[in-house]
Amino acid sequence: MEKTAIGIDLGCTHIKALLVEEDGTIVKEVRKETHEHDDQHWKNEIAKIIKEFRQVSPSEIKGIGLSAPGLANASNTCIEYMPGRLPGLENFNWGDFTKEKVVVLNDAHAALMAEARFGIARNLKFVAMLTLGTGVGGGILIDGKLYQGVGQMAGHLGHITVDALDPDKDVTNMPGSLEDAIGNLSIQKRSVGKFETTWDLVKAYEEGDSFAKEIWLTSIKKLAAAIASFINILSPELIIIGGGISKAEELLLKPLNEYRAQFEWRPGGKQIPVRLAQFSDLAGALGAAGFALSKSIEN
Repeated sequence: MEKTAIGIDLGCTHIKALLVEEDGTIVKEVRKETHEHDDQHWKNEIAKIIKEFRQVSPSEIKGIGLSAPGLANASNTCIEYMPGRLPGLENFNWGDFTKEKVVVLNDAHAALMAEARFGIARNLKFVAMLTLGTGVGGGILIDGKLYQGVGQMAGHLGHITVDALDPDKDVTNMPGSLEDAIGNLSIQKRSVGKFETTWDLVKAYEEGDSFAKEIWLTSIKKLAAAIASFINILSPELIIIGGGISKAEELLLKPLNEYRAQFEWRPGGKQIPVRLAQFSDLAGALGAAGFALSKSIEN
């Protein structure tokens, strides 16, 4: 019988939890409201979910993984740094609380692990992923393993500078970052208040609005330059784009590929594929389960 793992994605709005078999088959799914500012509530809910999955699992649970915003510590036992969101999360040791071994990782890293373990990057060794949403996150796979780096900061690809002359700085103190260039958090600033969300912008672009076209294509051009830079640095087999903005699909990919052709170094005509993520809503939970399974193999 297939062995299973528990994957939990702790977000500011919802907790998503999965009981997953080694091949990615979902045995059970649970969703709960987070109640972000009541940390005792979401901590207790997660403990209850783990106990519930223990009772219904058809086979041995090989690992428990939890993804959340922020930087994990070196031992992946907690989120060490996450100011301003989910108060009570920083340095909270999930293993001590649940009396279980729980591995913890950044939510964008988890999205990459979902693709690497169960999705379009399965069996690949060198992959980079961008998650385009409110901000821009990411992850890097090196030799088949998640690369977290010193301080677990690796993979924050949204904090590359694409306009060093921009007077505004992002949360990591970078001027003109990719996150500010395309993330939903800056859309009102970029559109001088005309659009409240990226979806408003994309809809107007699709309808032929010239102002929306200028803003959207400027953002995509910066994204293409960033991707060309990542390819030069990492030489991956695949670049994955996930997150809510990826749902624009061809409205994103068509201009992106046109700009990529202008910027990328393609020796011998070799072109690195850029594909949309297979998983979206459940990527964090799936990736947390996949990460837990990989850690169980290592141990």
